[in-house]
Amino acid sequence: MLLDLGLGPGDRVALWGANSAEWVIADLAVLWAGGTVVPLNHRYRLAEAADMVERAGCRLVLADGTADGTADGTADGTADGSPADGSPAELASTLPGRRVVRLTGDTPGPTPAWADLRAAVTRTPADGRREVGPDDVSHVQFTSGTTGRPKGAVLRHRAMVETTRRWVSVVGLGQGDRYPVVAPFSHLGGHKTGILACLLAGAALRPLPSLDLDLLAGLVDRGAVSILQGPPAMLQPLLDRVEEGRVDTSAVRVVVTGAAVIPPGLVHRLQRVLGVEHVVTAYGLTESTGVCTMTRRGDPAALVAGSCGRPIAGVEVRVVDGARRPLATGEPGEVEVRGDNLMAGYLDDPAATEEALADGWLRTGDVGTLDRAGNLAIVDRLKDMLVVGGLNVYPAEVERVLEEHPAVARAAVVGGAHERMGEVPVAFVVPAGGGPLDPELLQEHCGARLAPFKVPRRFVETADLPSNAAGKVDKRALRTALARLEGPYVTQPGVGRLP
Repeated sequence: MLLDLGLGPGDRVALWGANSAEWVIADLAVLWAGGTVVPLNHRYRLAEAADMVERAGCRLVLADGTADGTADGTADGTADGSPADGSPAELASTLPGRRVVRLTGDTPGPTPAWADLRAAVTRTPADGRREVGPDDVSHVQFTSGTTGRPKGAVLRHRAMVETTRRWVSVVGLGQGDRYPVVAPFSHLGGHKTGILACLLAGAALRPLPSLDLDLLAGLVDRGAVSILQGPPAMLQPLLDRVEEGRVDTSAVRVVVTGAAVIPPGLVHRLQRVLGVEHVVTAYGLTESTGVCTMTRRGDPAALVAGSCGRPIAGVEVRVVDGARRPLATGEPGEVEVRGDNLMAGYLDDPAATEEALADGWLRTGDVGTLDRAGNLAIVDRLKDMLVVGGLNVYPAEVERVLEEHPAVARAAVVGGAHERMGEVPVAFVVPAGGGPLDPELLQEHCGARLAPFKVPRRFVETADLPSNAAGKVDKRALRTALARLEGPYVTQPGVGRLP
């Protein structure tokens, strides 16, 4: 069907939808036909998705109709009630000249359905197909940059396959394993360490379109889950469900988690409540095609809870000072990564590529330490990226949207600690015209322009934003002020005031 639509070597195809069997088939079909996949998070708003489709030069968009921006990224997967604005038909009207095909459904509509087009295919499967090589581009994976505008990391087949093979080996994933994938397929954690990992290991994949804790606990209880992967925001409430009722967890043998900050108590709780034999913590970035370091089988619980483990095969990790000189064991500095896992560069952005891949080392923007055995611990971030329930949010993007509102003079967004999500966006706002702020109005403004997981959960009104010696907003001071206001966790939505 793709070849009938004129897909040529290297042509880019956007996939926009929730986890499904159709998403898996479409992903593999594009790759098999020699194309490049551009995954789009189904939580994105129409404007966000359209911008990425245009910048990537996608000739074709495969959308399943669930791409409506309603999932709010919270641990229980409930919708926030925001209006659907991302149907395939609306995308087609926004992007004239590009073909949009519905992945699911065969009823008549303004956009053609995959099933209808597939039924009309007459060519043999090999007609027009181009063989792909290890260094060919497989995916353009959009990730946020320091400017707040998402950048497209250009990823290659070799790095995708080899790093996933190493991940599979460390985790011990194999035939007979049953793996429910909750991470969005649009994310590396979904299509790489989910779909591709199961293909390499011969494991059974169960796509879950959203995090339904009752469903997941039921699958665990029936013995239909042997491996779990997810951020702390997914695992903490699942453990709550397990402890609340009688759930048979005997089939679960491996749990994989990773985030900027992993609560130490979570690892011990996973071992105690689930009785798993193997808990793996890991660290990686989109620009490194995912995983860089992992803990290993047999590592003590304290090491698993307190580090991201050691580099996987083919990957080097070092910690450097401001002059990019390697630091001694235990000294904190910027984490840099080198190996066959690195991206080819950023799409159409040679300056950003040069900055990120200086001298063949990827500058991660994360601050970490290495112990004597080479175990990496992430202690802070040079960049301001937040990780909200496993999804990346860059404050600059949110700040830009907030400052478009006439009631906002200036805004700065930081991460506030959250018991389930790890952290959530909190906005410090200087009102225009003297205020006061209307948090519901600002949330509505942001919600119409941003994916729900990016929308600030709390607004703090302030007369001014603190600055450092360089004249930039001192976000460390804002995080300290937030901790005084909220205590250990952000608990209340709405608006506060900073004296």
